[in-house]
Amino acid sequence: MEGYMTIKETAEKWSLTERRVQKMCSDGKIEGIQKFGNAWVIPENAKRPADKRITTGEYRNWRKK
Repeated sequence: MEGYMTIKETAEKWSLTERRVQKMCSDGKIEGIQKFGNAWVIPENAKRPADKRITTGEYRNWRKK
């Protein structure tokens, strides 16, 4: 399809894993995505959403505190 990318192409462009891009699609974090059958298509001009996962380790062993 013209103007759309596959999960694999998007993962390579954004330097992410295919599974991470699939998860973003299923969570609705990417603007303009569409699903055709079992496949997601992502607009070529879509911007990579911000990664809101916590990577500081702030919540490690929070129960032990």
